[in-house]
Amino acid sequence: MHDPPQLGEHVPPDRTLLGPGPSDVHPRVYRAMTGGMVGYMDDSYLDVMDDVQDGLRYVFQTDNEYTLGVSGTGSAAMEMAFTNMVEPGDTVLVPSNGYFGQRMGEVAARAGATVETVDAPWGQPLSVADVERAFDRHQPTVFGFVHGETSTGVRQPDVAALVDVAHEHDAYVIADTVASLGGTEFRTDDWNVDVVYSGAQKCLSAPPGVSPITFSDRAVEKVFAREEPTRSWYLDLAGIWDYWTDEPSYHHTGPISTTYALREALRLVGEEGLDARWARHRRVAGALREGVAALGAPVAVPEAYWLPTLNAVRVPDGVDADVVVERLMTEYGIEIVGGLGALEGEIFRVGCMGHSARPTNVLEFLRAFGRVLDREGADVDVAAGVGAAAGALE
Repeated sequence: MHDPPQLGEHVPPDRTLLGPGPSDVHPRVYRAMTGGMVGYMDDSYLDVMDDVQDGLRYVFQTDNEYTLGVSGTGSAAMEMAFTNMVEPGDTVLVPSNGYFGQRMGEVAARAGATVETVDAPWGQPLSVADVERAFDRHQPTVFGFVHGETSTGVRQPDVAALVDVAHEHDAYVIADTVASLGGTEFRTDDWNVDVVYSGAQKCLSAPPGVSPITFSDRAVEKVFAREEPTRSWYLDLAGIWDYWTDEPSYHHTGPISTTYALREALRLVGEEGLDARWARHRRVAGALREGVAALGAPVAVPEAYWLPTLNAVRVPDGVDADVVVERLMTEYGIEIVGGLGALEGEIFRVGCMGHSARPTNVLEFLRAFGRVLDREGADVDVAAGVGAAAGALE
């Protein structure tokens, strides 16, 4: 028999989370997680699931019946969207302008699709004209796009126009809102999007583990008209919906504590109000944007398609981004990250999401960030950066 592991108490470090996710968790959400454990078919837990559905319909801005929380992270919600909407042999169009658009293609390929791309440089959104040309060329059944691309800090504008192009070709639209839902305007019904998924740990500021997703009636008709079952048993909409419907039956063990947490996070969204929450993110991130510009390390994305919840801050000449990230963590307890893929070494990714989107965090970050950059030899003005952000906040 193996000896038992010698484990002491684990005390997590105190961090200020300003990376691409997770974000800081509100104390009320932590408290909600400590609620008593019950069975996954207990009436009290089923009531919590109903509350989560109501909260998700509000944050998605939808009346879709098929709105629920996937047991898993945002990647599970992505996989649920594509494995249910895509049948073997379908053509799926995805973007190539960021890491998570490319992941859409990987997931769709595993669902049996022929994957085509609509191209744009990393750091720029898709153009409606390019999407139109890609539709004319490939005639896809499903089109996926990323509303807030975490790898680049780009927000996809013209969502309704993209959806119109797809629907004119009788295609279905899947939108990734993992880095934007609850922090940046998104209107599922008004923009007529067929499937939208997200994550709990970013702008909603809940722990990862239950991920929002919604299917329109049109999308549900496609799912239930499939010629063969989806290739995932665990993420099969038909099976999971039996658990979330008004007369639930067992499908899998629900993640009870994290569902408590998501319910409380959605309750906080409702108390603040979506318009006010969107405005808060834009105000606080706007102060961050002005601060880093005055500091000497501006945001790399033009305001026309800037994603307030994830800021792509330029790495000053001669600075090693990895060193800056490490020093911010070890010396100040502040988490940011560097760039991915085509933007590796060129940007810092600074999140401004959910409970982390607070004025005190912005000012604390700018002081620490400026000091580290200064010690690394960058030409920066720390006082000007902090002053610009403080002025914007006032």
